[in-house]
Amino acid sequence: MQNTKRSNKNKAGSQHPNNPHRGRYDFVRLLGSNSELKKYIIPNPKGDNTIDFSDPEAVLCLNAALLSSYYNIKKWRIPEGFLCPPVPGRADYIHYAADLIAETAGENIPKGEKVNVLDIGTGAGCIYPIIGSQSYGWNFVATDIEPRAVKSSRWIVQSNPCLKDKVTVVHQKNKKHILKGIINKGDQFHLTVCNPPFHSSRAKAENANKRKWKNLNLEQNAGKLNFGGRNSELWCPGGEFGFIKKMAEESREFAGQVCWFTSLVSNGNNVAPLKKLIKNIGAVQIEIIEMNLGQKSSRIIAWSFMNKDKRIEL
Repeated sequence: MQNTKRSNKNKAGSQHPNNPHRGRYDFVRLLGSNSELKKYIIPNPKGDNTIDFSDPEAVLCLNAALLSSYYNIKKWRIPEGFLCPPVPGRADYIHYAADLIAETAGENIPKGEKVNVLDIGTGAGCIYPIIGSQSYGWNFVATDIEPRAVKSSRWIVQSNPCLKDKVTVVHQKNKKHILKGIINKGDQFHLTVCNPPFHSSRAKAENANKRKWKNLNLEQNAGKLNFGGRNSELWCPGGEFGFIKKMAEESREFAGQVCWFTSLVSNGNNVAPLKKLIKNIGAVQIEIIEMNLGQKSSRIIAWSFMNKDKRIEL
């Protein structure tokens, strides 16, 4: 079994070289796509333009401007209380996942509708399908267990012509399953992507949220579950490790239908036990892809049950 760890050695912002959001935000470009952003722009201590990232409305407006300017998304919104994912970090995941598919293809990154991707837990913003479909032309199936998230993502897809033929949003109705009931007989996916719930309980999610507000010296907001997040987005039994463990165990059933199963792993302490678990369930290759976004470090865990000569043809 091949067991590989890859690090991001790029120095320019420590983001993937293909990520268009490396470095500082281009506010001139963003204002050209969304003039409403202007009211949220403030100077940082050095005098450069930025926004107040503790203001949910400012973050939502920044996301809308990024999606409009870089991904041709002219209508985007999420219901109150849902996670507003940072576009640059989600883009990094997609570009590293693209490298993984390129290794499988034995050539440059494959583009176009021949590549099929499954997004597990797409949330209300449908971010991974937006970035992947508009950057590489891939087709996406986007799933979620939260009905309002499904409704929101479907609205985004239907409201933007560039997504209508590229993204299908599916409701996972059985909360006990992740892949079962979504991957059907005959389906073939080159890749799955996933941003799993981090916490193991609502109480832990709330405490983490309070610490976040305290670090921003905004303790009066500590009762808010914001920076956003519904229960299913923030926590599940067993937390991040429990979710990926369940996903890995289910993945065996679809070993011949998915080339690469992948998930974000925020807690570095989960990497070693997850690698051991995935090895024990029969994966023939496991990769850990390190990512660094500013001061935050994260990684992707990827595994495959297919030998290279038997992987889904691209």
